[in-house]
Amino acid sequence: MNHKIKEINRRLSELAAEWDSFGLRECSNDNRRVFQRDTHSFVNSWDVIGREDDKRKIIDLLMRSSDPVIPIVGLGGLGKTTVAQLVYNYREVTRLFQQKLWVCVPKEFDLPSMLKLMIHSINREENCDNSGLDALQNCLRSLLKDKEFLLVLDDVWNDNQERWADFIDILSSMGGWFKSKIIVTTRSLTVASIISPIRPIELEGLPHEDCLRLFKKRAFKDGDERRHPNLMRIGDDIVKRCKGVPLAVRTLGSLLYRKTDESYWISVRDSEMWRLEQSDNSILPVLKLSYDHLPSRLQRCFAFLALYKKDEIYRSHEVIQLWMANGLLEHPRENQEWEAVGDRYLYELLSRCLIEKEKDYGTYFAFRMHDLVHDLALEVSQKECKTVSNRTTADENVRHLSFSDDKLEIVPHYLQKLRNVRTVIIQGVSKQSNTIEESLINLCVSNFEHLRVLRLRSQASLTGLHKDIGKLKHLRDLDLAGCRSITELPRSFYELRLLQKLRMSGIPLKQLPKSMKCLIELRYLEITIKAKHLTEIQQGCWPCLQHLGLIDCDNLECLPEGLKHLTSLGTLDLLGCSNLVSLPRSMKFLTRLQVLSISSCKRINLLMEPEEGDVNLQLSLKTLSLWDLEELKDLPELLLKGSSSTLRRIRIESCNNIEALPVWLKDLTSLHELEILDCPKMPTLPEEMDWTGLDWTR
Repeated sequence: MNHKIKEINRRLSELAAEWDSFGLRECSNDNRRVFQRDTHSFVNSWDVIGREDDKRKIIDLLMRSSDPVIPIVGLGGLGKTTVAQLVYNYREVTRLFQQKLWVCVPKEFDLPSMLKLMIHSINREENCDNSGLDALQNCLRSLLKDKEFLLVLDDVWNDNQERWADFIDILSSMGGWFKSKIIVTTRSLTVASIISPIRPIELEGLPHEDCLRLFKKRAFKDGDERRHPNLMRIGDDIVKRCKGVPLAVRTLGSLLYRKTDESYWISVRDSEMWRLEQSDNSILPVLKLSYDHLPSRLQRCFAFLALYKKDEIYRSHEVIQLWMANGLLEHPRENQEWEAVGDRYLYELLSRCLIEKEKDYGTYFAFRMHDLVHDLALEVSQKECKTVSNRTTADENVRHLSFSDDKLEIVPHYLQKLRNVRTVIIQGVSKQSNTIEESLINLCVSNFEHLRVLRLRSQASLTGLHKDIGKLKHLRDLDLAGCRSITELPRSFYELRLLQKLRMSGIPLKQLPKSMKCLIELRYLEITIKAKHLTEIQQGCWPCLQHLGLIDCDNLECLPEGLKHLTSLGTLDLLGCSNLVSLPRSMKFLTRLQVLSISSCKRINLLMEPEEGDVNLQLSLKTLSLWDLEELKDLPELLLKGSSSTLRRIRIESCNNIEALPVWLKDLTSLHELEILDCPKMPTLPEEMDWTGLDWTR
């Protein structure tokens, strides 16, 4: 082996020398193919239904807003360009501006190109191809002649604030700038925030009735739909699947135009992946623009989302854990955690309207993916992601498998041929017996030696793990939540030394297994223990642990003082520990703890007063969440005062015996949000406290 490594190093040195001798240099150009579409200012009003309210909002801003730039943001296909066209051609707008310009913005947002496009929008005959920046400015200035102008910049991707500022500097030097306006369409909230301080016009899906009217126009000749009520019933279902995206409605309507074969309509309605012809007007190429503009690292992460079912709710922390386990995240910067990199990726997908946030839970958020965007994810995943059922097949390239067919009773034979599977998610398969689950686990152990993720959530009939589970040396993520028939772990479990996430809530373990303490790479641990006391946590145990969840530990009365040894702990979640009476004072040593969540712990008392040596504590708590704590009367003063400069949010809900907030709460200078919900004995907030600037809910 040493000889091979030396030979590889020697060859690399030779290649480096050849690189230098040929004068080669690294090229930073991005060679990803991006499909750029062109747009224009003309709109066929016959084909536009709805959007009247959006049009009126923009016209009102044009007439009344002091800000020169109005952003329109939305997913590809929602109609941003159409709305801009409606505004651009509206007669009141035409009267308002002496000059109108329409520019379809290229991907590379550079000043010379932008000025040339503006010049050609005014005068196609103007020859300025070889002009420098100064000449272009003078040419544009002479064409505008101090006129008040409306400029539409359609399909902007540039998120470089400096380039945008340079562009605005040039425009503001034009004589009519004071009363001029710019409308920008973009798929990115980040772009919108850079170009304008005002709240963008965020387009939503069209109402179903509007979509149905649009569909009729495209799928039938005038009035023909009345002759085919059977097709209209199917068409109604198809329109519902379009989820309000007018481009999808138009595309499918055109696909079905003059086709009266009912079976054809049914095949379109029931198709899992709408296999549209990849013409300029189909929805996937339009959505694929968003994908093509993603950095390659984000493209891989986005494609991975195809593993989830359509309409499934994604949870940000679980998605990030999947990405981490499969090595899809770039290496974190200094003093940054892997989870922070994943958060950044998700917020970038949010800003590009590829995912839609449903609800923010503080420590994580739930999000959805539009059905058509999910189709895009399936398309670009290159068959690496597969949802397995009795009817599906998979080729040898598949890397990630999801099993969710409750009719699945045997392991499909084609899975036996796979060798490079990295992810297996099993949920909701046959509930009649544990045969299928055991067969799938046997398959994982025998065939998938490179497996990174194994999730067996809520498989209640599963009685145990394979005795050789330890053979999965590369396993990073193991989720057994809700597999309540498992009572012990196999001896080989300790061999899973690379495990980063272990979720075993709902499995009634008698005590914390010794083998679990050997998992030194663990970052996320969620368990259920039936003992009164946890075995002591020794120094060096779980040095990387970020999240600890103790779930439904009914008999647990106290936490070990050794909790202080979890020096990387960022989140502590205590749920359903009905006999837990207090927290250990050693928690003051958890200097990285940011989130403390305690729910349905009926007996817990959080009285923790500082002692003489606790004056200068430097804790990092940001969020305290308390729910359904019957005996709660006090807040943990020791922890909260120690976090006076970091604590941002306190939420107290359904705590029947807390009567008042402590006066020392006023010392928490960073507290920004306070929620008190369903606490009947706390009628008002203390009058002696200054609540100025605090966002509080009661």
